[in-house]
Amino acid sequence: MRYGLLSDIHGNLEALDAVLEAMAGERIGHYLCLGDIVGYGASPNACLDRVSGLTTDVIAGNHDHAAIGKLDISTFNPYAAEAARWTRRQLTPDGRRYLGGLPYVRRNEDLFIVHASPDRPEEWIYLTSPWQADEAFDAMPAGVALCALGHTHAPAIFEQRITEDRSRQLPPSALELALELASERRYIVNVGSVGQPRDGDPRAAYCVYDTEMKQIEIKRVPYDLESAQRKIRKAGLPDLLAERLEFGR
Repeated sequence: MRYGLLSDIHGNLEALDAVLEAMAGERIGHYLCLGDIVGYGASPNACLDRVSGLTTDVIAGNHDHAAIGKLDISTFNPYAAEAARWTRRQLTPDGRRYLGGLPYVRRNEDLFIVHASPDRPEEWIYLTSPWQADEAFDAMPAGVALCALGHTHAPAIFEQRITEDRSRQLPPSALELALELASERRYIVNVGSVGQPRDGDPRAAYCVYDTEMKQIEIKRVPYDLESAQRKIRKAGLPDLLAERLEFGR
C-alpha cells in the first residue's frame, strides 16, 4: 500500500490542488489528512470539499476547532485569531458539521495519525525536540511503529530504537531522500504543510509512505502562490498572511 499523507492545508486551494495533482502520479492507494484544513487561507470551503471527497481518514487540527468555536482563540496571535474569526463566518453549515465530527487521532493498521502529538493530542503540543518525542513515543499505541503528524509546518523525522527510551531527530539531509524504515526502530514523521510551510521553503509539502518498500518520503511541489496571495488580500485578511507564503515562513 502507498499512503498519501497531507497536513496543514490552511485554506490554500492552490497549494492543495498542486499537491493532489502531484500525488495523482504517485500510485497512492489511500489518502490521509492530518488536520488544519482551514485557517489563514481564503478558500476554506473549497478545501473542505476537496478533502472530504478524497478520503474519510481525516483528523482535526487546532485551526479546524478554532473555526467552529470549539477552541478558545485567546492564545492565538492577532493574525491567526482574525483568520479564525473570518473563516468561521465563511464556513457553510455542512462545513461546520464536518469539522465538528473529526476525531483527534486515527489508526490505520501500523500507522497512527495525529495533528500535534500522541501525547495529549487535545492540547496541541508543538513537537519540536527529542525530549518531546520521547513523551510522544511513550503515548503511541502498542504495536505502532510509525506516527505521522503536522502542526509545526516544518518537516521533521524522529526515531527511537524499540529497546531504548531515548529519541533522536534525524538531520535535514534525511528529509531529502526516501527514508528506509528499520524494523528495530519506531518513527515520528512530521509531514510538513501543504498550504503554509514554515521551514524556509515556500513549496507545498506532502508525504508518501510505502508499506511494501518500508519507505517514507517527504516531497515538495511548487504552486500558484501569487493567486493564493491575491485571494487572501481580496478577502480582507491580514496582509502578513499573504506575504509569508512567499518566504515559507
